[in-house]
Formats: sequence, structure tokens, C-alpha cells
Amino acid sequence: MQPTPLHFISEPIEVRFDEPPEFEKKPGCPDGFVWAGETYEVVELLSEWQDYERKGRMAKNMQAQHAEVAAKRGSWGVGKSYFRVRTQAEQVFELYYDRAPQKNRKGEWILYQELKNER
Repeated sequence: MQPTPLHFISEPIEVRFDEPPEFEKKPGCPDGFVWAGETYEVVELLSEWQDYERKGRMAKNMQAQHAEVAAKRGSWGVGKSYFRVRTQAEQVFELYYDRAPQKNRKGEWILYQELKNER
């Protein structure tokens, strides 16, 4: 069953990890995040997935055999890691880490949407 979206947000957030991720460009689920001045504690990871598909011009600038590998594990600055989480306040959110370089060659965390809590 697909979760029902409540609010489309698509805003940058600051995330918190109890232990820093081993790989900066492939972080796991954060332990919390700050959005609009409010702190949210993640209590449960409901699902996660990655999208490493190259889009637009970038989809055509790689040899086929390399593009196939990149679609599975990613290439520098391409792709997103998605996380569906439940917070301490029983809210369900989808957030993602966009690997595209922003400031200081780092990616950016985005709070994508709030979903209806099906619990």
C-alpha cells in the first residue's frame, strides 16, 4: 500500500547523526533533523532506496558499460538516497540526500514530504 502524502515540503534541512557516516556521499538514515527551527528525532526507519539514474545531458555523457555500473552504485555527484522515517511525535516524513555538489563540494539534505501516519 502506498502512503498518502499530506504536505509537499521540498526544503533544505540540517541533519544529525549519533555517529558520523562512514562515507559522506552515501550516508545512512540520520538520527534527527531540524526543519523550520524545530528538531525532529527519528525513532524508526520505515524504508530506504536510492536513485542513481543520470538525467538530462548527463544520461548521454557516459559509455553504456560504465552507465550500467553507475546506475547501480552511483557516480560522483549523481543520485539521491531516500529515507522514509517516523519521528518521536509519530509523524512520517520522506527525506533525501542529494549527492549533487552544493557548497564545499558536499551534497544537500532535503525534507521532501510529510506522509499520513498509517499506524
